[in-house]
Amino acid sequence: MLLALAMLSLLALPLWHKVDGLTHQELTLSAFNFSAVNMPKPTTGAPVWIIGVLALASAAVAVYEIFQFRNRFTQLKLGAVNILLLVATFGAAFYFSNQGEAFLNPKLEGQFQPAFYLPTLGLMLNLLANRFIRRDEQLVRNSYDRLR
Repeated sequence: MLLALAMLSLLALPLWHKVDGLTHQELTLSAFNFSAVNMPKPTTGAPVWIIGVLALASAAVAVYEIFQFRNRFTQLKLGAVNILLLVATFGAAFYFSNQGEAFLNPKLEGQFQPAFYLPTLGLMLNLLANRFIRRDEQLVRNSYDRLR
């Protein structure tokens, strides 16, 4: 559930921000677009909304995974899919933040906002969930073997 909350909060918070103090231009990357102040809106080669779609997919898989508690093997497979989605979300955010660096005074560096690190938090939470799912499966298997 924490993983889903982290991915949903990524949708509402900015991922990256860059300010040029001399020209007062600002550029902010969110999950669905670039927001520009005092400058034309930048256009990238690929759509930025991919970050938001990947985060939504990751949250949906995490919630669905919770309700598959009767089949731990399915939960593990969904956890593996979620790892791929989280890595793709982080990669897309990093790619578009690098694209944003080129739009506004390349000598200045942009700052990653806390939402940029939420896929990493989600990845750690997902790995912990998979670890405990495997532990439960092992416990059930050992109990079953004792009963035989």
